[in-house]
This record gives sequence, C-alpha cells and structure tokens, in this order.
Amino acid sequence: MANIFRNIPSVNQLLESPQLKKMVEQVNHKVVVDGVRTFIDDLKEKVQEAAEDIEIPTPADMADHIADWLTREDQPALRSAINGTGIILHTGLGRAPLCKAAIDEVAAISSGYASVEIDMHSGQRSQRVNAVQRLLCELTGAEAAVVVNNNAAATMITLASMAGGKEVIVSRGQLIEIGGSYRLPDVMECSGCKLKEVGTTNKTRKSDYENAIHEETGALLKVHPSNFEIVGFTATVSTREMVEVGRKHGVPVIDDVGSGALIDFSKYGLDDEPVVSQSIADGADVALFSGDKLIGGPQCGIIVGKKMYIDAILANPLMRAMRVGKMTLAALSATLKQYRNIDTAEQSIPLLTMLSTPSANLKMRAEKISAQVSGLGNVGQCEVIESRAMLGGGSLPTQELPSFAIAVPVEGRSANWIAQKLRDAEPGVIGRVHKDRFMIDMRTVFPSQDASLVGAIETLAGETDAA
Repeated sequence: MANIFRNIPSVNQLLESPQLKKMVEQVNHKVVVDGVRTFIDDLKEKVQEAAEDIEIPTPADMADHIADWLTREDQPALRSAINGTGIILHTGLGRAPLCKAAIDEVAAISSGYASVEIDMHSGQRSQRVNAVQRLLCELTGAEAAVVVNNNAAATMITLASMAGGKEVIVSRGQLIEIGGSYRLPDVMECSGCKLKEVGTTNKTRKSDYENAIHEETGALLKVHPSNFEIVGFTATVSTREMVEVGRKHGVPVIDDVGSGALIDFSKYGLDDEPVVSQSIADGADVALFSGDKLIGGPQCGIIVGKKMYIDAILANPLMRAMRVGKMTLAALSATLKQYRNIDTAEQSIPLLTMLSTPSANLKMRAEKISAQVSGLGNVGQCEVIESRAMLGGGSLPTQELPSFAIAVPVEGRSANWIAQKLRDAEPGVIGRVHKDRFMIDMRTVFPSQDASLVGAIETLAGETDAA
C-alpha cells in the first residue's frame, strides 16, 4: 500500500504539467491548486478503501482529468441556449426572450445611476412604479398599477391588502396548482385569508357566490385556469357577472388572469386567453398577471385596478420584500412601449414574432439547415418533418401551432446521446426526443441563430465518444 501512495504525484508536480499551467492562466492559481488537492485527496481515499491494489493513473492522465474537470466546473450554470423544443414560453429556458429595446434599456439603466425613486423635475422622492404605471394604465384602462417580482407575489400581496383576515370566495374549479408545487390555497393561507370554496369542480354558478357572501367576506376571487381545461358538462361565472354580485354586496372582485395578454391572441390561432383590458372594462377592482409570459417582458407580477386598492397594496409592508429593481422596470417599460403599435410589436417582441411567423418560413429554414449538415462525418441524412409547437409557460395547454422540425441522426448514436452532446455545445442546443429521434423545432429558433445551430450540429460529425 505504501508503494502505491508513492506513485501518486505531489501537488507541485501536477501543477508543472502543461495542461494545468494553462488552466492557471485561464482560471486562477488558487482554484487550480484546490482542484489538484481535492483530486489527490479523493484518489488517496479510494486507494485506502480498496480491498486490493488499484492502478494509479499517470501524472499526464491525472492532469488531463483535472483540467477537464476544472473546465466543466468553471462553466457558468446560467448559459445562453438555442431553444429547439417548440415550447415558446419554456419555463426551464427563462420563458419570454426580451426584445432589443428592452435589452438596450436595461443596459443603459443598469450601467449607472437611475431615477428609480427620484422625480427628476422636482428633485423629490417618488415611487418606483412611476416608471411603468402610466403605460400600464394606458394599455389596460386601469386607474393605477404596481409591479412585484412575480404573479404569485401579486396574488399574495393583493389578498393580504384587500382581504387579510377575511374570507375569500373562490370557485372549486379554480383552486389551481402550477409549476413548482405552487397551490392557490397555500398562497391564500400565507396571505392571512380564509378560503371559501363554492360550486363544484366542473360547475359554478352566480348564485353560488351570492349564497356564500356574509359579513366576513373580504373579496371574490376569479382565477384563470391557464394550465388546464375542464371540458364537457361545465358552467363558469364571467368577470362581469362576478362584478354584479360584488357590487350588490359591497365586496371587491379580484381577477387573476394569469399569463397577462394585452392583445387578443386569437389572431395567432390561440383562443380563450383573457385580455387584461377586458377584465378592467368588465369592472374587476384589480387584475393580476405575469410580465414574462404573454407580454413578452421580464419576470414580474403586475397588478392593475382601482387606485384605492393599489394604494393599499403599496402601503403593505410586504411591498418592500416583493418590489422589483431598476433592471426589471427598465425592461418592462421598454416592452410595454412596443404595444402602442401592434404591427411594430410583432416585429420587435420575440414572442409575437415567433407566433406570427408563417410555417412556410420555418420549413424553408429547416430545409436549408438540413442540407448544410446532412452527411457531415457520421451525421446522417437529416429529415424535415411537420411538427406542433406550443405556447408553454402554463398558457393554453391544449392548443398547438403548426411548425417544422429537423430530425438529426448520428450513425451508431442514440437520440439521448445527441441531445446530451448538443446541450454541452456552445451555445447549448435544447431539443426534444420523440420516438427515439432527436428533433429541433424551428418555431422557437431565431433566424439569427441558424448559423450557430449549424455549427453545433457540425460538432457531432467528429464525435467518437462511446454512446
């Protein structure tokens, strides 16, 4: 055993190898030293625990292994990626990509100081929501607005501010759970409200709300079930009908519209997504929605509605914990400005561009890429096939968009092997595996990424690792 330990090189010996000298230049001396020590300590532990003598790698092999490991460890966990999944608002890939105007505005605002809470004309203290409030009111018809860090936060602070300690009446069919085990009843409990369920899973009537209201009722809550559908023998109560009930009994109505459409998405073949301005027009006291879904902006939760309720939310101590920073406000402001002209918005906001791109354009790009990479090395004949894309992000789960995808085969390799290799590329490519075939859906690949996609597929041509 002692002889085996003598075969393990010292830290200084390994640091003299060309591979690790290069790593010191690329990364940091301390990081490399710590990595070498960790590797040696682990190796010694394996030797000591082994029942019999084990083969010690050569110093050169050790240096290669350590260099590869440190290179992987030095890669940032947050990397840019090409989305070839066909899911436009892919939560794992950051949902909506920002438009160029938003990116430019974030760069300008974040690179120095900004008037986050100062009125530049008067020099007096102001509220940060002023950066976007006028635009939100203009686009939704609301009296006032406020922005928090996501729509779950919007739900919690709205309930706490408008109905804390009281009952909130919700249809049983709207007690949703979304990604990350977010459950509406849990959020209501955390906000200090008491849940009052009415109706049944598939049917809730106006009279159910009427009969449930009493002196301890704080609000009526309507929630758009954006990530599932109940079909068949159903009945729901519209926002306008709920407002009628609320007005009759002096109870405010909160409309959680979820994904937050500012325009009618039926023009893209996507139906039944509520438009925020219609909720306000129907009389909802406040409406809640996301900024990073159907608006195509940064992650945030937006609350619009009557000024008296928005003021109460702004005064809530929770607001300090849920407020957004200057970069979110800058990106949201720039994104909202695009909606003043929907024709311009379709050209500038990536979400809308992806939705409005004709399938024929996707097919043409797919065929061009397929022709460029088919037959390179061990890459086989790629096939362009019709596919179906989805909006994603918990929006319109049963509705799909026509698209085209590239099926990429590599001789002797599985679809999962191809998927892993392309994820490790730079930039990483995220596709989908369907029926043992690796697919790249063009609906979610930007035209500006086509060359990078070709380059990533080309790296598969010379791969010789075992499958």
